[in-house]
Amino acid sequence: MPLRRSPRTAALALPLCAVLLTACTGGQDQEQERPDARPDAPSAPASAGPTAVSTAAPAGAKALAERYRESGGDEDVYAVQREPGPGGVPLLTVRSRATDSDAQRFERLKDSLAFFLVQVEGVSLERGYLMDVFGRDGSLLHRLDARP
Repeated sequence: MPLRRSPRTAALALPLCAVLLTACTGGQDQEQERPDARPDAPSAPASAGPTAVSTAAPAGAKALAERYRESGGDEDVYAVQREPGPGGVPLLTVRSRATDSDAQRFERLKDSLAFFLVQVEGVSLERGYLMDVFGRDGSLLHRLDARP
């Protein structure tokens, strides 16, 4: 005897399958490049690319942010992840409790973080750096390309 499914079962199963398939195709193996930009260029994203990040952060990024805050850095910064970027320049992903993209606040953040990384952590920024700052909800607040 064949198994018979009701239309209601199919109606419930289809949206669930769509959600599962969408979650599986979330840009895994896609490499995103940063556009070349001058340090004085606007800090908003200039091209397609990641515009949000999970608000969870790796333990090492939390520890770096804690050292930064203890050195007098922005109290809203709760994670600073440092990775090698294009050409070996540091790629900084900053997670903040901030909710807006205030330009003056960003200027203070980038200056104090760069100073901390060079003076306290011994990171070389001679060839510049890249920085993305994400807000409380994971949305991109600032994108900076500070390469010469």
